[in-house]
Amino acid sequence: MAISKASLKQKIETELKAQGFVLDGEFAMAGMMAEAIANAVVDEITQNAQVAVTGGSSGGSYKVS
Repeated sequence: MAISKASLKQKIETELKAQGFVLDGEFAMAGMMAEAIANAVVDEITQNAQVAVTGGSSGGSYKVS
């Protein structure tokens, strides 16, 4: 399953709510924080992650896409 910014944001928001963060209302910023974190995590993984295959005919290092 591929990682997505929207899915990760939803999971972060769910965890923040479970910890007592307020995500709704005029001054609530936790939703924007969740989106920023999700965007950064997905971007970091898709830009820099490498998968090492240590055996078989496909051995080597491959970029995550």
